[in-house]
Amino acid sequence: MMKPADLPRTIPVFPLPGALLLPRARLPLHIFEPRYLAMLDDTLKTPHRLIGMVQPREVPGGDQNRLHAIGCAGRVTQFSETEDGRYMITLAGMSRFRVREEVQGFTPYRRCDVSWDGFESDLGPTEHDAGFRRETFLDLLGRYFDAMSLSTDWDSLKEADDELLINSLSMLCPFDPEERQALLEAPSLSTRRETLVTLIEFALRGGADEETMQ
Repeated sequence: MMKPADLPRTIPVFPLPGALLLPRARLPLHIFEPRYLAMLDDTLKTPHRLIGMVQPREVPGGDQNRLHAIGCAGRVTQFSETEDGRYMITLAGMSRFRVREEVQGFTPYRRCDVSWDGFESDLGPTEHDAGFRRETFLDLLGRYFDAMSLSTDWDSLKEADDELLINSLSMLCPFDPEERQALLEAPSLSTRRETLVTLIEFALRGGADEETMQ
């Protein structure tokens, strides 16, 4: 298991809108742009093999290259190369980070100096949610999936532990980038579950500012 002291100060970042990675979760990615192929090649040469996933920050009429302050670093655990030179990789979520500043350099991809302070629990054991009412949650989720015409393996959801269930749904449900950022920044699993429930209820209301559905 990686320790805080093993985490580098500078990491490459992949500003991919709508892509959410959470600690102890896995994110498959398809890498094909030349700059990100170069990023992956360089990353695989490092001992930590970390890539930071971070959301671009939408600034109306402003700088389109701004990043959100908080992202999550993942370790490349699987990769395969296609015949035409593209990569299919899997990132295993390690820890969230706070962007301190962007590093100016000669790489075609972006790099940032980051701080890992405040996210020590991300490298710890699986979180549990003492207030999680699974039956009520799955009933709400069923209505949401019906409304969104989504399908899933309900048996697997019923058997998944709290963290895997909540984090997987946070990553897979079709929320917008700012909503995904709120899920990423949730300080605990219970807070993330509360945020997830709020987003699902809001979607079921059609985005209208009405009373929460019962």
